[in-house]
Amino acid sequence: MNVKLNRWRILIASTIINICVGAIYAFSIFALPLTKVFNVTMPDIMMAFTINAAISPIPMILGGKLVDKGGAKKAIFIGGAMFGLGFILSGLATAPWMLYITYGVITGIGQGIVYSATIGNSVKLFPDKRGLAAGIVTAGYGGGSIVIAPIANALISDNGVQPALIMLGVAFLVVILGLALLVKASPAGYIPEGWTPPATAASKGGVNVEWHEMIKKPLFYVIACLFLIGALSGMMVTANASVIGQKMFGLSAAAAALYVSLYSLSNCIGRVFWGAVSDKIGRVKCLLIIYLVIAGMMLTIALSTTIAGFAVAIVGIGLCFGGTMGIFPSIVGEKFGMKYYGVNYGVTFIGYSGAAFFGPRIAGKVAAANDGMFTNAFYIALVISLVGFALTFVFKAMEKQQPKPEATKAA
Repeated sequence: MNVKLNRWRILIASTIINICVGAIYAFSIFALPLTKVFNVTMPDIMMAFTINAAISPIPMILGGKLVDKGGAKKAIFIGGAMFGLGFILSGLATAPWMLYITYGVITGIGQGIVYSATIGNSVKLFPDKRGLAAGIVTAGYGGGSIVIAPIANALISDNGVQPALIMLGVAFLVVILGLALLVKASPAGYIPEGWTPPATAASKGGVNVEWHEMIKKPLFYVIACLFLIGALSGMMVTANASVIGQKMFGLSAAAAALYVSLYSLSNCIGRVFWGAVSDKIGRVKCLLIIYLVIAGMMLTIALSTTIAGFAVAIVGIGLCFGGTMGIFPSIVGEKFGMKYYGVNYGVTFIGYSGAAFFGPRIAGKVAAANDGMFTNAFYIALVISLVGFALTFVFKAMEKQQPKPEATKAA
């Protein structure tokens, strides 16, 4: 279907919305002050972040269902309201278990619904630039801490951590719900003006696989495992960037917040860069490079004793984590089709969920057992990334046996 639509405006609005929900990645800014408020350990507080990320496939699937039915705007309204409310209620919490409900569950569900809606709708609007569109819209999510981390740090310094959460929650409600008015759902069968789907793809039978058929395919499990491995190192650093900077490299809280922003900027750039590059050289080549770079950066941060080494490592890890998040949306669409993309990507997001659950826990437990040092956790991530490098060759062999989705049905 060739319909005139200002898809770039929708993409920009969706990206700004994702900057708001990307505040999830600034949790390390809140974590240390919250341990003092509740007089508990860091693992007690980090459980809220773990729950938030671990439940993400559920709201991703819910949001995906709405997107597949043309309800992207409705999904953003629902998810945005829950996200902002979750922050406000977190600021009113009086015990860690309340944070698990407010920040972990309510904010987590809201964030997942919004993210699923923005990325699902954007990818459907750009069948001709799938990697680039996925990279841009996910860059907002990954780059949220660039803006949020220093603002949050300033608010915490001036008002305390809980009032800061309340103020941010109110701001998120206003921005997300306001920009949701600019979002329009991708029409069924949408083809951008001036673009002709490749004849090679159209000549094939086409594949649009529903989720219950997708999970029967071995290829799905390989993709989910690659997703998990690619995101694992990023989640280790995401959840602990500020703590790593302060405990291992002697940074102040304010300086550590700047490095959290540097990491987030790298994450943001990586999503756009690798998404666009993968459109040119292919997803497999990008994955191979990403896993090797992750291994190199994990070795760098493990061996480094200087702030410069820390900076280089988190930039490299951020770029690769971003690349992972920017590439896999395209992989899911290409291997299983676009008709049921929203739900399929939500199901595949279990790979990220696994990384979100195990990454912070591995890093936290290893650090707790080694006087706050994360070195051994970095070595664990290095080995896992090399497993991902090897598994990519399995993925390459398996994808050759799969029919390609029909480009004309990419909506």
